[in-house]
Amino acid sequence: MTKYEEARAELEARLADGVQFLPDKPEETPASTLRALWMTAWGEPVSAEAATGVTPPVLDAVQAGRLDELIQRRIDGEPLAHITQRQQFMGLDLHAGPEALIPRKETEILARCVVDLLRDMETDGHAPLVIDVCTGAGNLPVAYAAHSERALIHAADLCDKAAGLARRNVESLAFHDRIDVRVGDLLAPFEPERFHGKVDVLSCNPPYISSGKVKAMDTEIASHEPSLAFDGGPFGISILQKLILEGPDYLRSGGWLVFEVGLGQGEIMARRLGKDERFSRVETHADEAGAVRVIAAQRS
Repeated sequence: MTKYEEARAELEARLADGVQFLPDKPEETPASTLRALWMTAWGEPVSAEAATGVTPPVLDAVQAGRLDELIQRRIDGEPLAHITQRQQFMGLDLHAGPEALIPRKETEILARCVVDLLRDMETDGHAPLVIDVCTGAGNLPVAYAAHSERALIHAADLCDKAAGLARRNVESLAFHDRIDVRVGDLLAPFEPERFHGKVDVLSCNPPYISSGKVKAMDTEIASHEPSLAFDGGPFGISILQKLILEGPDYLRSGGWLVFEVGLGQGEIMARRLGKDERFSRVETHADEAGAVRVIAAQRS
């Protein structure tokens, strides 16, 4: 029996009793959390998902003490991804931190939708032009680049610290020749003369929680992740409204606007886009529970 196996049951029980595991991060369990913290204490931090397939090494006394500190930080409410500084998204282990929203599994619905569109566009040798706004940690752009051979991607975030984290992920995955990260409000960083009418896919995972509900979110989220990543205005759709207003000018004919929506927003936003003459086709993509979480609208 290894040292990890000897300690595992007791430490997992400590985590199970002390941590409120949130449904928006289903990959985090007492077992996966312990493995991720164990590897971090050893000096090789990995995400909860990546840790699942790892055989934890033996820790020396200093590392064991470090593990105890990391477990207590998690019990005190600090997000696992902030402690390990890693989060997996679309099979990629990314840098994570308080600078930006921690990538969620639900956003992989958006990523897969865009990747499918890009692969269809690449069948004739075309190199799709993509813009991703509210990019946060840059998880969507790097996922597009990892799963699409030719896409050229421009990303932007209002927060310079978030953009810095996105650039770290771009560099660590060696996508700097295909992804450009800018700082600015939504589409403002993209000059009209270069981008208007030329973009194949415009994507966005916007803030979509109403302002009044942001502070009422779970403490682990409200106290550690940036409020800018959640606050979507009085009704939660301020950014979405601006995106729908400005986005079509950037899309080529047949190009796609693809964005994530909050629970309860999907049907309303889809109906609105269905009445918009600038779009000829509107598709919805649901989560496992059947709730619409992503909308894709094709430019007329």
